[in-house]
Amino acid sequence: MLTCRSLFFRIDRVVGFTSRCLKSKQERFSIMSFKGNAAMDGGSKKEKMVNLVWRPISTRSSSVVYSEAAEGQCSKPSGVSERAPVVSAGKHSVSLEVGASLMKFIKGKEGTTQMKIEDEMGVKIIFPSSRNEDHIIIEGGSVDCVTKASERIATIVDEVVKSPSLDYSHFVSLPLAIHPELVAKLVNFQNSILGNQSIAGDKQDVQSSTLFDLGIEKSIFIKPSTFHLTVLMLKLWKKDRFNTARDVLKSISPGVMDALDNRPLFIRLKGLDCMRGSLAKARVLYIPVEEIGDEGRLLRACKVITDAFVKAGLVLEKDANQSLKLHATVMNVRHRKRKDKRKKMDTFDAREIHKQFGNEDWGEYLIQEAHLSQRFVFDQSGYYRCCASIPFPGEHRD
Repeated sequence: MLTCRSLFFRIDRVVGFTSRCLKSKQERFSIMSFKGNAAMDGGSKKEKMVNLVWRPISTRSSSVVYSEAAEGQCSKPSGVSERAPVVSAGKHSVSLEVGASLMKFIKGKEGTTQMKIEDEMGVKIIFPSSRNEDHIIIEGGSVDCVTKASERIATIVDEVVKSPSLDYSHFVSLPLAIHPELVAKLVNFQNSILGNQSIAGDKQDVQSSTLFDLGIEKSIFIKPSTFHLTVLMLKLWKKDRFNTARDVLKSISPGVMDALDNRPLFIRLKGLDCMRGSLAKARVLYIPVEEIGDEGRLLRACKVITDAFVKAGLVLEKDANQSLKLHATVMNVRHRKRKDKRKKMDTFDAREIHKQFGNEDWGEYLIQEAHLSQRFVFDQSGYYRCCASIPFPGEHRD
C-alpha cells in the first residue's frame, strides 16, 4: 500500500524521468523496471526497451492509505481513494475510487459537470463500462492538471455525501421482525386501519375515500417483515467504506457483550406516539421502546456501536452529534407512493389511529442481535439484507 509520502516521491521520480526522455532524440529508450519493495529500496534493476507509445490504462495497484502520521504531510481526501499515478510519454493517468452511486454527480446533468472539469483542467475523465465498478480514470498532459481535477472531484463527492442528494445506503439495526407474534400484531394493526377486515362493497369505497382525505394509504405503513430499531444510519457509497463498516461491527462484539453485562436484554413496546409535529399533521408514527429493568444496558450497547463507527470515520458529522432516540416506526410519509401527484401530501392525520392504539400493549421481546443492514434490498424472509451481524446474549428469562 502506498503512503502519501511514497506517492509523491513516485510522481516526482516519474516526472523527472519523463522529462529526460522527451529531450532525447532517440526513438527508443530504456526504463527501469521496479519489482516489489526490494527494487524500490535499491535492489536488483532490469532494463527494458519500450516504444514511446501512450495508451489509456486502468491500473490495478493498491489504493493510497492515509495514516494519522501522514496527515501532517498532505491533505486526506474523505470522498475518494487515489491509486498510484501512471505516466507514459508525457501523458499522466490516475485511478480514483469514487463509488458507483456517485458517478452521476461527477457527470452532472447531461454531462455538464464532466465537460466543465475536462475543459478547465485539460483532462479526460473515463467512466467504467460496468455499473458495478467504483473507479474512474483521469488522464492529462501533466501531473498538475490531473491532480487539480482529482481535487475538484473530491470536493464534489464531499458536498454530495453531506447533502440529501445521496441517500443513506445502510444502517445498524436491531431486528424485531424475527418475532412472529409481533409481526402478526402489526399486520392486524394495518388491516384494521386500511379497512381490510369485514368491509366490502360500497362500504369499502367510503372507507377508502375517507383514508385518502386523511392522507393515509398502504404505502406509508412500515412492512411488518422489516420491523426493527435503528441504531445508526450510514452512507457507504464505495467498497472500502462498506468493508470497513462490516469489519467494525464484527470487531466490537466483545464490547457490546460487556455493555450488556452478558445478560439477555428484553424490551417492552407500548403505546403509539408522533415524531415531532402534531397528530393532526403527522409525518412519523412510532411505538415507544422501554428496556425491561430500566438499567440502561441497551443504550450503553448502542453507544459502543455508535462510537466505533464514528471513530472509523463512517458517520456524518450531523449524525454523530445527534442523541439516540430508540423507537419502532410503524408509519412514515417518506414511503408514500401516490400515483395522483395533483395533491401533494407530506403529512397524515393520525388522531383516530392514536385514539384506538395510543395505549396498545404490543408485548415484550428479546433483542437477539445487531445487523449491518442494506436499505432497499431484502432477504428471503423479507427483512433487510444482512451484511454483517453480532449476537446479543440469547438466554431466555425464567
